Amino acid sequence: MTDHLAADAANPSPSSARPRRALLLSLFAGFAVFAYVLDQLTKLWVTSSMVEGERIPVLPPLLHWYFIRNSGAAFSIGENVTWVFSIIMAGVSIAILFQVRKLGSAWWSLALGLLLGGALGNLTDRLFREPSFGMGHVVDFIQLPNFAIFNIADSAVVSAVVIICILTLKGIALDGSRHVAAARKEAAQPKDTDGV
Repeated sequence: MTDHLAADAANPSPSSARPRRALLLSLFAGFAVFAYVLDQLTKLWVTSSMVEGERIPVLPPLLHWYFIRNSGAAFSIGENVTWVFSIIMAGVSIAILFQVRKLGSAWWSLALGLLLGGALGNLTDRLFREPSFGMGHVVDFIQLPNFAIFNIADSAVVSAVVIICILTLKGIALDGSRHVAAARKEAAQPKDTDGV
């Protein structure tokens, strides 16, 4: 009986794969929506309750709210070419949506959901905030000591990249397969020396 269950788990039938796929897509969509909505709500809160340049201690000296409008990328890099960042974020978002059909892991669902939500959060700022369409300034407000000022979208993107790096180092592919584990197992097996 247990051998039969193990075989079913190793080779899921198409009917059992559908609910799992639906769950993974739901996780992906849920994390994307969560990151995007939280980002936009916090930016709305900051822009409606703070004055640009205002600094509020939250957990001094570690954490402050410091409202700025970032016209570039991290550390205000590329201030005069923000339209490039808009194109990059749109491209990343489209690429993620094309990869979602390959999802086979809850961790990849989390990572890609956070990545999409974060990219769309900052893309929304670039497209719809002043000074103009595609060149809008991103609202940043989280300040840590000796670090860039950032927002929830940035946090979601960085968290996603960390998760993706860990998954890659562990050999877990987007479809959930484990490449490194299989290669190590194959390398550990004794080689056939009968023909030598």
